[in-house]
Amino acid sequence: MTISDRIFERLKQLSMTQKEFSEKTGILQSTISEWKKKRTNPSSDKILIICKVLDVSSDWLLSGVDPAASRGRNQRYYVIDVDTDTGELVAGFNRLDKSQRDRILGYLAAFGDMGEVQKGRLTERNEK
Repeated sequence: MTISDRIFERLKQLSMTQKEFSEKTGILQSTISEWKKKRTNPSSDKILIICKVLDVSSDWLLSGVDPAASRGRNQRYYVIDVDTDTGELVAGFNRLDKSQRDRILGYLAAFGDMGEVQKGRLTERNEK
């Protein structure tokens, strides 16, 4: 099954017309019709908006495989600008070797536990 086959299968499941799909994605109806007629696939720059409108994961749309056995978008994805603090953190983390990444994840878990302890103390104080 091709990407376009999965798109049209999902449109049918949602009872969404090609016109509605076009309006929600901003993709020309003629382009959508070409996918159906010639069994071609959308260009890569259209994939994310298609997934959003059809409420499917990119894994399912691109491969037909959904690791959680559900077509709903049950995985969360982040799109991060590389020029932000978060982008720098992610880029730096990705440059680390596995043992360094594991150590960082351990620190994050410890910080999370500290937050829970602090929350518990606040709750205890408020109850007294």
